[in-house]
Amino acid sequence: MTDTVLAGAPAAPAARPTVLGWFEPGTPDWHAARAAGIGGSEIAAVMGISPYESRFSLWHRKQGLIAPVEESEEMYWGKVHEPGICARFAALHPELFVSMAPTYADAEHPWMIANPDRLIVPAPRTDRPVEIVEAKTARDEHGWGEPGTDVIPVHYRAQCLWYMRVLRVTRCHVAVLIAGSEYREYVIQYDAAEADLMVTAGAEFMRTVRQHERPDIDGHAATFQTIKALPEGQDDIDIEVTAAARDRYFAALAAAKDADEEKRAAAGLLLDEIGTGRRAVCERRTVATRTVRDGRTHSLQPARNRSTTS
Repeated sequence: MTDTVLAGAPAAPAARPTVLGWFEPGTPDWHAARAAGIGGSEIAAVMGISPYESRFSLWHRKQGLIAPVEESEEMYWGKVHEPGICARFAALHPELFVSMAPTYADAEHPWMIANPDRLIVPAPRTDRPVEIVEAKTARDEHGWGEPGTDVIPVHYRAQCLWYMRVLRVTRCHVAVLIAGSEYREYVIQYDAAEADLMVTAGAEFMRTVRQHERPDIDGHAATFQTIKALPEGQDDIDIEVTAAARDRYFAALAAAKDADEEKRAAAGLLLDEIGTGRRAVCERRTVATRTVRDGRTHSLQPARNRSTTS
């Protein structure tokens, strides 16, 4: 195997990242190592493509205004399954030397943090990686393309590119366990243009953290949860708000009411057409699934992939 290095990257050893230490993900030391920088699982929030974190919520975590992300069931089981997924990858690729990975900081931008799941090294007991392995779990195949391709959920792609940039390698293998029993592999090649966009966005985000410039409020669920968590207690007083905030709030309530009514009407029409069937199908694609409880319709669940194009 050749030692693949980014085109145009500084020559070794100047380009080698700094090893910050060996930390168990989710521990206080792990959070502390990432506190002053942006990790691979955080860059997606900076780019506005994370389903779990918003730029607003991440900014408040970096300021220490809200607690680190609590471990969810999804995160817990991902951590539990990681060793098995990585072991499966190593068994399927005996020609590769797969090793554990520490936490790194980029040589050029120390605020760029990388904590890959595994490294591929040129020989046993060597510490300079030539490729990376990331282990993932998924409830279903939504967002995952054909095995062997580079079609993976966009926030995972951002994480892979971030790690490759920090470690100065050009390939990341993504091994995923879908629904607890289907193992797949994908390969992400380094894209300098994408990585440069993330570095620029990351640098700007860190500037706003240093200069205490709070991001705008957006519609992400994490943003709303952050706003709810910031005030402590309640004062029995009236607070004058802007007319713009009032009008936007009332307009959103009215739009939500109209949307709810339209959703019920559309669901009713679909259920009426399904009758006693289980699935609504159009042009060979599942639209929604009807569930029954005690012989009667209980719910109508939309298909995960709701695209209307073929």
